[in-house]
Amino acid sequence: AAALSDSQINAGLKEALSVGARRAVELLGTQGGFLDDASVRIPLPGALDSAAKGLRAAGQGQYVDEFETTVNRAAEQAVPQTLDIVQGTVRNMSLEDVRGILEGGDDAATQYLRQHAGPQLREAVLPIVSSATDSAGATSAYKALKGQADGLIGGLGSLGGLVDTNSLDLDAYVADKTLDGLFVKLAAEEKAIRANPAARTSEILKTVFGS
Repeated sequence: AAALSDSQINAGLKEALSVGARRAVELLGTQGGFLDDASVRIPLPGALDSAAKGLRAAGQGQYVDEFETTVNRAAEQAVPQTLDIVQGTVRNMSLEDVRGILEGGDDAATQYLRQHAGPQLREAVLPIVSSATDSAGATSAYKALKGQADGLIGGLGSLGGLVDTNSLDLDAYVADKTLDGLFVKLAAEEKAIRANPAARTSEILKTVFGS
């Protein structure tokens, strides 16, 4: 870093983040980007995760599958909208921030984004997720799943005592998990750019990180 000019450092790090964000969003924003990737797949919330085994054993696995699919599809619809926010945060980074990231660990840039853009990302993503979960039928799928779980437990006590449909903010749950998935992929892309010359797809990245 000491041998590079400020403009090179600034341009290189910002491009690295921009490239990593674009790749991460492209991976997650396709059909199956969340659903088919165990590292980011959104699970059932709370006690329903435990109830899923009972539902499957009782032949009601379709309710579990429907909910998991609709929630993950909603995340896949919502995550492309994060790219502009991430790239805007990157553009506004100071040179001091950039130098610290360059000299930091494999996920220093990702941690910076989580700290500085996380709240803004969540605020921006939440209404997108809300629309996506609604259009994907996630809320109705959740209510159907919970209803089946409550019925399965029956006389042993309703699952409602553990998971209240009305108290769970499903949109917030999906939004948080969507961002968790985004940061997982951002960290992987950042590590690749730092460690793998093949991932450095422009001259400025090769200059800053080596070729």
